[in-house]
Amino acid sequence: MIFFNKKMGGTVLGAIAMTLVLSGCASSSLTGKSYSQSEARQIQTVRYGTVLSATPVVIEGRKDGVVGSGAGAIVGGLAGSTLGGGKGSSIAAVLGAVAGGMVGQAIEENTTRKQGQEVTVRLSNGETLSIVQEVENQSFFQVGEQVRLLKRGGVARIVY
Repeated sequence: MIFFNKKMGGTVLGAIAMTLVLSGCASSSLTGKSYSQSEARQIQTVRYGTVLSATPVVIEGRKDGVVGSGAGAIVGGLAGSTLGGGKGSSIAAVLGAVAGGMVGQAIEENTTRKQGQEVTVRLSNGETLSIVQEVENQSFFQVGEQVRLLKRGGVARIVY
């Protein structure tokens, strides 16, 4: 049986909150200015174009992360174990862990969600392309702006 007191509960909740915050910071950036280590020092194709439209979109957060669901399950299980006694406490711990895992997963998805933009560009060769990428500092592309489309493999980005 797991014992749960206020002091331990505050410590556990604080640790879980910090873990969720840090997991949001650790997620990769999807802006046009962000490169992974494997993308650095690689040749990219450069094409020039004009922005036809820039539509705000939401880039979904992580739904497959274990941080939120794992942390939520721990807190829910600890909280549930304090209810009742004997088998009732064990059942409450299991139910608390399941509910906590679901709530933790939803929190992680919300904290890793990003503001994005769908940018439609007419390239200098007449071709029209659309790319979704994260918005940096609320700086959306504007219709009529001249941009560069950088592409390597299946990764493309729009930059000035």
